[in-house]
Amino acid sequence: MSIPSWHVELWSRLQARRQRNALPHALLLCGPQGLGKRDFLRRFVRGLLCQHPDNGDACGACRSCLLFDAGTHPDYVALSFGLRKDGVQRQDIVVDQIRELSARLATASQFGGWQIASIDPADAMNTAAANALLKTLEEPATQTMLILVADAPWRMPATIRSRCQRIDFQLPKHDEALAWLQEVGVRDPQAALDAAGGNPGLARIWAEQGALAQRQDVRKDLAALASGRGDAIAMGKRWLDDAPEQRLWFAAQAVADEMRARVTAQSTPLSSTLDSEDLMAWYHAANRTREALRGPLRGDLLLLELLGRWR
Repeated sequence: MSIPSWHVELWSRLQARRQRNALPHALLLCGPQGLGKRDFLRRFVRGLLCQHPDNGDACGACRSCLLFDAGTHPDYVALSFGLRKDGVQRQDIVVDQIRELSARLATASQFGGWQIASIDPADAMNTAAANALLKTLEEPATQTMLILVADAPWRMPATIRSRCQRIDFQLPKHDEALAWLQEVGVRDPQAALDAAGGNPGLARIWAEQGALAQRQDVRKDLAALASGRGDAIAMGKRWLDDAPEQRLWFAAQAVADEMRARVTAQSTPLSSTLDSEDLMAWYHAANRTREALRGPLRGDLLLLELLGRWR
């Protein structure tokens, strides 16, 4: 797998701390989805547990590496969404999971090295879980490391964030992102990068999933509503059934293009009758709706209200 160029400096800093025996007890890997935080996590943990690492990278052949690759390393636990009693996957990380994790970290390492745990997505912890984790962060056991991964770290309590060493994954420069997309074989990398707002990881994923066609569908839907030809109810149902958060990203992007077009006196691609102030309000509403879809509210009603305002 090609290591993204924007990982190089972050990796070097972390390995410099390792060489000084100055690794923290808690790391927070955060930044936009698609920048490889989870690949970075796996590479780092694998190297930290390896018995013969080379500049922080695992050898891939020792007993520790073989156990890690098999998912059975006794000194590493990965925490994510659990199952409810009815077998349905939870949408949050709950306090019982954190308590069990804390008890695990309190035990001795079987390999005599690090005890490592990751929580992903850490921004999905509910309030009780976050409070339980805080105690573990305040009183870490010797040679234990907790690694949190979050696409939206602002959803986490400040008390949690402040007790972690942050590693911020940021969007690379345009030329750097474009070169990486070409290296990994993305077709029409410029269009993919534009669709993803400069995020090369999302650009690659969306290009592979055919999301560029979906982007055009969203623009056609908004144009149809603006001209009075679209059905907001049917459109909302269709969006909800097929990657609604992604469609809302494309919708907000299309409205931003509309606003820029008006400023530069170009043709308006969506032919919206909303004035500039209303366009800005709808743009923010689309982003709020994208966030709200992750919560308990009914997605069909959220989308119907948003699309109704556009019509």
